[in-house]
Amino acid sequence: MRTRKVAASISISIALLTAQHTLAIASDPSESSMTLVKTLSGSLSPKSVAASQTGLISAHNMMYRHTVTIYDAQSLELLSTVKDSVNLSSLGFPRYSGLYRGSPVEGAYSPDGKFLYFTNYAMYGKGFQKEGTDICSPASGFDKSFLSRVDLENYTIDAVYPVGSVPKVVKVTPDNKYILVTNWCSYTVSIISVEKQKVVETIKIGRYPRGIAISTDSAYAYVAEMGGSNVHRIDLQDFSKTLIPVGPNPRAVELSPDNSKLYVTLNISGKVVAWDLEKNKVIKSVSTGSAARSLAISGDGSTLFVVNFKSGTMTKIRAADLSKVETIKVCQEPIGVTYDNESNRTWVACYKGSIKVYQN
Repeated sequence: MRTRKVAASISISIALLTAQHTLAIASDPSESSMTLVKTLSGSLSPKSVAASQTGLISAHNMMYRHTVTIYDAQSLELLSTVKDSVNLSSLGFPRYSGLYRGSPVEGAYSPDGKFLYFTNYAMYGKGFQKEGTDICSPASGFDKSFLSRVDLENYTIDAVYPVGSVPKVVKVTPDNKYILVTNWCSYTVSIISVEKQKVVETIKIGRYPRGIAISTDSAYAYVAEMGGSNVHRIDLQDFSKTLIPVGPNPRAVELSPDNSKLYVTLNISGKVVAWDLEKNKVIKSVSTGSAARSLAISGDGSTLFVVNFKSGTMTKIRAADLSKVETIKVCQEPIGVTYDNESNRTWVACYKGSIKVYQN
């Protein structure tokens, strides 16, 4: 009888351990497969998507819709549609009169979760006459633009900041000291002081600056020069720069949680590169598809997600060895991607007018 009880106890223990192991594997985004949960559609032309990691996802809908749509990360319900129209005069720029429309490109959240910042490809209204294009230089003379701030208490734009021409990516430092914006046609990065509420430094990058990653200690920013072969490491204490030669056409950048590795998409070659920041050399690269564009990383640093624009696919990559876990067809022209840590979901922006949400 005692033998049976011991055997039963062992069986239960094994079952519990097996269940716990299965649960651990299922919750690890690098080990699970991706399943489509929902396709969001409607008045969308998303250039990008961004997760707040506090329960919100935003989609930034360019000049085709002139909106930012904000969703609940858990229920997937639409919470608000924020129009990009602003009264610049009432927000501290009296030289402008009347309402102005923007064109949202990318977004980033403040660390305290109070604000969403989004860049405007161009502004439309009196005084703005020369809209930028994708092929340009500082000599082109295209209009400069603005960064907008959304108060997430009431989903209204409560502040704007003048930046360069055709601003693309925006990031906020984890210590909430600076907001960084890459200016595609100005070939610069604008650094905005949160305390002073103005641009305090403008740094030259080179042709077509785009992706930004910031170290967890807010000491360094990494900026991709898409028209070249370098990522620029900017010291956020003295704004000095060093170059990291990652390869041609770098577009998006992400850092490992311990700040030791930099992951970069190389758009033309369709690759993702892992760079060792301590040894200052390439660890490995992997081909993911045609035109590797946006990149996201899971909060634990185990998994990378990259959308391949011309292939119409998303690739999941194990960060530890840069091995491909899975590549799935998502939509025509996937352009943006973000990962929500709490729900373990990946959101993909499809340029033609939808958002795909996948459970890992």
